[in-house]
Order: sequence, then C-alpha cells, then structure tokens
Amino acid sequence: MLKTIRNYILIAIAAYGLYFVVDHHFIIDVDGKDFYLLKKSELTLAYTFFNIKDRKIESIMKIDDLRRDGIGDLLVELEMITEEEKNKLEAKFDAEEE
Repeated sequence: MLKTIRNYILIAIAAYGLYFVVDHHFIIDVDGKDFYLLKKSELTLAYTFFNIKDRKIESIMKIDDLRRDGIGDLLVELEMITEEEKNKLEAKFDAEEE
C-alpha cells in the first residue's frame, strides 16, 4: 500500500514537472549563466528553451509566441533595448501579423 502511494506521488511530481516545462519559456541569458521564465499563453513545446545569445533583437521580437508572452519586457529589463524600441518593434510585427 505504501509503495503504491509513493508511486502515485512520484507520478504526480513528474506530471507537474512536465506541465511546468510546457507552460513556460526558459530564456537563457546572453552570458549563458542565467535564465528567466516567461509564462506561455498556451501549452506548447514551441520555444520552450530559447537562447538569446548571438541573436539580433529584431529577430527575437519577430517570433509571435515570444512577443505575445512578454519577451519585449524581459529585453527592456535586461537593458538590451529601451521601452520605446520595444514598442516600435511590437507595433511593427503586430501589424505584419494581421
């Protein structure tokens, strides 16, 4: 009985771990030492792990899923772009999306 309960607990922990991974973007910082979490707008594996090293800001902001989930705010927080630049890029790519 105790072994069965332990198995159920382990399955629940593994299921939550999988859910957490599918529910967040893991953004790896430029130096590769830090990572940041962005909550996804929908459960998917697209861009779950994303490295911003050696990428142009415009190419990062061009990705609809990341832009919709707040990558622009993170780039502003990391001082890679200004709020004004973020707004311009969001407006540009949102207009292209329609």
